[in-house]
Amino acid sequence: MIHVGPVEMTLHYDDEVFVCDPNARLSSTKPQGYFIADTRLASGYRLKIGRAAPVLLNSSEVAQNSARFEYTNEEFIDDEGTVVAENTLHLRLDRVLGRGVHEDYDLTNFSNRPITLVLEVSVESDFADLFDVKEKRLQRRGLITTNWDEATAILVNSFVNGGFVRSIQFEAVSSGAKPVYANGGLAFSIILQPNQTWNACLIWRPTLSDQIPLATNQVCHDLLGGAKEMEATEPWMANSTRFFTSNPNVNATVQQALDDLIGLRMRLQLPKSMQKLNSEIQDQDLWLPAAGIPWFVSVFGRDALTVSLQSLHVSYKFAEGSLKALSVLQATETDDERDMQPGKIEHELRLGELAELGLVPHTPYYGTHDATPLFVLTAAQTWKWHGDISQLNRIRPHVEAALGWIDKYGDIDNDGLQEYATKSSSGYFNQGWKDDGTAIVHADGSYPELPIATCEIQGLVVAAKRAWADVVFNAYGEKGYSQKLNDEADRLSYLIETKFFWAEQNTYFLGLDGNKNPIESVASNAGQLLYYEAIEPERAAILTKRLFEEDLWSGWGIRTLSSMHPSYNPFSYQTGSVWPHDNVLIADGMRKYGFDTEAQRIAKAMFDAAECFVNRRLPELFSGLKRDEASFPVQFLGANVPQAWASGAVVHMISMLLGLKPNAKDGLLAMSPALPEWLEKISLSGLPLGDKRIDFEVERIAGKNHNLKVDSYNSENIVLES
Repeated sequence: MIHVGPVEMTLHYDDEVFVCDPNARLSSTKPQGYFIADTRLASGYRLKIGRAAPVLLNSSEVAQNSARFEYTNEEFIDDEGTVVAENTLHLRLDRVLGRGVHEDYDLTNFSNRPITLVLEVSVESDFADLFDVKEKRLQRRGLITTNWDEATAILVNSFVNGGFVRSIQFEAVSSGAKPVYANGGLAFSIILQPNQTWNACLIWRPTLSDQIPLATNQVCHDLLGGAKEMEATEPWMANSTRFFTSNPNVNATVQQALDDLIGLRMRLQLPKSMQKLNSEIQDQDLWLPAAGIPWFVSVFGRDALTVSLQSLHVSYKFAEGSLKALSVLQATETDDERDMQPGKIEHELRLGELAELGLVPHTPYYGTHDATPLFVLTAAQTWKWHGDISQLNRIRPHVEAALGWIDKYGDIDNDGLQEYATKSSSGYFNQGWKDDGTAIVHADGSYPELPIATCEIQGLVVAAKRAWADVVFNAYGEKGYSQKLNDEADRLSYLIETKFFWAEQNTYFLGLDGNKNPIESVASNAGQLLYYEAIEPERAAILTKRLFEEDLWSGWGIRTLSSMHPSYNPFSYQTGSVWPHDNVLIADGMRKYGFDTEAQRIAKAMFDAAECFVNRRLPELFSGLKRDEASFPVQFLGANVPQAWASGAVVHMISMLLGLKPNAKDGLLAMSPALPEWLEKISLSGLPLGDKRIDFEVERIAGKNHNLKVDSYNSENIVLES
């Protein structure tokens, strides 16, 4: 079995992340550390037994917030001057993350004589902002101090930069003598008799601003406690859909994705500038997905909404929480430095030093075009799953504000197309889903002039308006308004066909530049027009075929940019790499136009790739290198793993292959399954549809795609489409 993926160990819990080497060490020169609220509270960590680092035997994540490390010793001379043979001692370190860190140390002597030694634990804090760590531009802007209280055995590292205050305290509790603080570390003097075990705890308690330290878990060796606590506080988890298929590899990949989606949930935390809203949101269920580990443990509008759409069949509560949280952050005024206009949905919210001191605009920052129409689309699709008019009434004012932004600010030059252009001195050049500064390029590799109209954003707005037109017609009976939205969507769809179709390449232009000249680059963006059902069926067939030509199809998925393009780089972020969520959206679009075999081909590539990655986790993206018989998917260094919409892509593949079409208002679930040979059976139980829970099984009979058997315990709720 091939295992590809990052060598570092990553733990996460709510907005806390711990990234370390497999031997538990932290280095400030690496993108590692213990992070909370976008600040690295611990940047260095190392262990020593008798003046030498312990020898790692094995280590593993146990749960998403916990890990165990097993060590022995190399030969050394103990404090009595006696040689201690190698492999004589066993050290176990259990590390649990959750409102701080709880570490347990168990050191056992397996020799036949007493051993006297010192175990040292050194922890350093640089309080670097997450942006600085990610970009490797470490700069100290404030003052760091350290205080050791010998009486309580508590070490406190603190940082102050004006009004920005962070600290972390380390409390040591030992079965022997209290530790001493020397040479920047805690030293435990230990005398171990034969077969005796020494125990100690080190409790890490973060403090944000001038608050009291967080109430870190006090239970020792509680490696599974955090997961159980999350489940206990999230009743929707128990009511979410359960999946089973005939393919064990698919089952394992789906279960890992579900576990990651649950683990990525975080509560909305507001920056100081928005603290006045705390009273308004105090009693609301404002859980939403963090975008990815380790760099995007924050509120990202586009990511939260994309994941919500991907996982509606798992639990529509995910989408409800995201819609509520993003409604709180929806812009009501204009601020050019934050690319903010009334009705716009935020892109990214940060709580670290750079944001709090105004050195970056993420308080929050609104420089994304697609989050706003995605908000409309998600609200409409979520209503199809819950059918709750009271929920719809709460969100409707925010949807109407978003539609107002689309029409007034989304179309910069009033030509009927959607364009983006930053007004901020530090804003993002690209504001579609490919938001890397190098992602959108002309045929010669040069960058287009702003404003830019990418093709998939046009399709997204078409889908959003049609979806909301359906809602206002079926939920509110507003025929005139519904017709108006559909007419607007049809006009934009016409513009896509007349201004974006690229007959010479059998695809659609990547976009139009600021002079309305075509951006003649073959890219995956055009494929998302299928998902949004924004193009004519005849051209959908042409486009589908084009996406599988050798320059786009790597064998592991569709590349973000053609390998024939001068800017192609298989190791780039968005100019030649493969993104799982992008591929599954395209596959779902192919199914909508009747290209089932092609959609199954993409799904097979994604599940094959997942089987090669560590823990079967699809990463945010991976290399666009060509697949051959002996190859495996090559990781992109720095990709977020787990990442929300990559995990969402896995469960999205199940709903895509089943062709689920909910209608909670009438209590019906339509489906048009297309199961491939490698996945002959899919069972879902407890699928939420309004106040109902639906169980069903779809089986592919005699190897024929059209010969399907559907068994259901809720047959009155199932509609099987041909």
